[in-house]
Amino acid sequence: MTTQPVVISCGEPAGIGPEIAAAAWRALRTDIPLLWIGDPRHLPADLPVKPVADPSDAGGASMEALPVLAQDFGPAVTPGTANPAHAQGVIDAIATGVSLVTSGQASALCTAPIHKAALIDGADFAYPGHTEYLAALAGVDRVVMMLASDELRVVPTTIHIALKDVPAQLTASLLTDTLLITHAALRRDFGVDRPRIAVAGLNPHAGEDGKMGMEEIEIIRPVVDALRSEGMDLTGPLSADTMFHAGARKHYDVAICMYHDQALIPIKTLGFDTGVNVTLGLPFIRTSPDHGTAFDIAGKGIANATSMIEAIRLANKMAKAREDG
Repeated sequence: MTTQPVVISCGEPAGIGPEIAAAAWRALRTDIPLLWIGDPRHLPADLPVKPVADPSDAGGASMEALPVLAQDFGPAVTPGTANPAHAQGVIDAIATGVSLVTSGQASALCTAPIHKAALIDGADFAYPGHTEYLAALAGVDRVVMMLASDELRVVPTTIHIALKDVPAQLTASLLTDTLLITHAALRRDFGVDRPRIAVAGLNPHAGEDGKMGMEEIEIIRPVVDALRSEGMDLTGPLSADTMFHAGARKHYDVAICMYHDQALIPIKTLGFDTGVNVTLGLPFIRTSPDHGTAFDIAGKGIANATSMIEAIRLANKMAKAREDG
């Protein structure tokens, strides 16, 4: 266990973020020191809370109560209804979390889900989402989204774009950077000395020698061959419909996919509640539960905290891997 806490940024306070953070503390308090950043009024009323002025105090307090670095969000929260007046507080909690991990006062950052529309309406949030904002705070140009569970790790090369736009966005440069960032992260953060990486094709049957598309021949295979010649353990391009059964998964540590659903459908099928969103390529560790704000069930005490718990566990494990490295 690392000595610095895993920081949890509060996310959208009208969503399920506060209650899954509370459930995660109850599940992990004897194993992992935590520090929650947000307005303590948003946490469940029956949760033991310990305000702290310094992150170094979180370790000692975390066994008995959830340590909180308190912020005042102003107006009260109505579960299920986002209030733009809270937007700046949500943004500031993320920025504070980043400051703590980059300064070494925290081991990793786990972010609760945000509601982008409320951030735009309340604070002119200029980023497509969490990941892009974190990249801007870190001063990096390109990051990679990984979804990870015990059964599977996947990385979509293109992410939140229309399917019709994928072929134009799928460039050799983007695929090369995705592979290099993923390879480095597996070694540094997951303790995989020689990562085995499977690369999917874009088209059915991986293009079937150009009969169903040329991207495999013109883009994917040349990148795979070039990086393999430099010593990376790569296979592909592979037909995506044969990559994710149990036998196939034994032969790689991560699957690089070409678009969003090609990656997310298999991992959500195998572990809908256990998948964790990991941002690779940042100078610090960031994980997040692989779900949204769930306004429809917020405040009802029925939210499933499994993904948040797994996100914190993975963040702690990655921090330990960096320490040991």
